[in-house]
Amino acid sequence: MFFWDHPFGRKTFKMTPEYSAASRALAANQGFYNGFLAAGLAWALWADRFDLKVFFLGCVIIAGVYGAMTAKRTILYIQALPAALALAAVWAAR
Repeated sequence: MFFWDHPFGRKTFKMTPEYSAASRALAANQGFYNGFLAAGLAWALWADRFDLKVFFLGCVIIAGVYGAMTAKRTILYIQALPAALALAAVWAAR
């Protein structure tokens, strides 16, 4: 979200300056959404609430699967898989 239209973001996501500038608003929206997911997960950990952990990890998994289907397949491994492993750990610890 913050480095999308900067050299670090362009290098990380293999974008041209033109593409990163044109898609900056979309990236900011996605980053804002992911920030809320992170805040929800932090809240779930702080509150030690099983239901909140499951809900927010489920949201991350669904977003990762959708991203893999619509944008880039590696999102499945970078986002959805770690969330699925965390969800399994939450269930196992219950």
